[in-house]
Amino acid sequence: MPQLLIKNMVCHRCVLSVEQILQQLNIPYTEVTIGEVQLSKELTASEKKGLIEKLQSIGFELIGSHQSGLIEKIKHWIILKARNETTEKEKKWKLSEYLIHHIPNEYTYLSSLFSEVEGRTIENYFIEQRIEKVKELLVYNQLNLSEIAVEMDYSSVAHLSAQFKKITGLTPSHFKSIGDQKRKSIDQV
Repeated sequence: MPQLLIKNMVCHRCVLSVEQILQQLNIPYTEVTIGEVQLSKELTASEKKGLIEKLQSIGFELIGSHQSGLIEKIKHWIILKARNETTEKEKKWKLSEYLIHHIPNEYTYLSSLFSEVEGRTIENYFIEQRIEKVKELLVYNQLNLSEIAVEMDYSSVAHLSAQFKKITGLTPSHFKSIGDQKRKSIDQV
C-alpha cells in the first residue's frame, strides 16, 4: 500500500486538514495519521502535483525519505510530551524512554539522526517546546508562575525561570509584560 510522509503535521487538526484536501482532490486513502497518509493506490503525476500545491498552501510538504519521516515523528512525540499532552504514566518517563516506546528504534540512533538533520539535540528541541508552552500559559494569564511550574513539571520556579531566561533571554515576568509578540508557532520552533 503506497504511503506518503508529510512534514509539519503536529496535531489532530492537521490530520483533519489533510483528509479534507485528499477528499477535495478525490484521492482515495485508507488512513491519515500525524505525518503519514496510507493511500489506496499510487498517485498519478497530476494528482501528486495538485496534492503538493494544496499541502503547501496550508504549510505542509511531502517528505521524500524515511529519515525525514522519522524526524517528523520524533518532533510530534516530543511536542506532545513537552506540552504535557500524554498519559500520567508517560509523564513520569524519561524523554528517551518515551520516544523509544512510540518510535521503536534505539535512542542513540534517533538522537544522532535528529542532531545531524536538525542541527540541535532532541533535548534542546524538547526544552524549546516546553518554553513555548510556558509562553502560552503566561500570555493566557490564567496561572501564576508557581502554578505554571507545577503544570509543566518543573522542579521549582527558579528552575523554570532560569531555563526560560536561557532560551528567550527574558525573565518570565518581562515576557508576560510584553505579551505574545514573542511567541512562535509550533512548527517555527
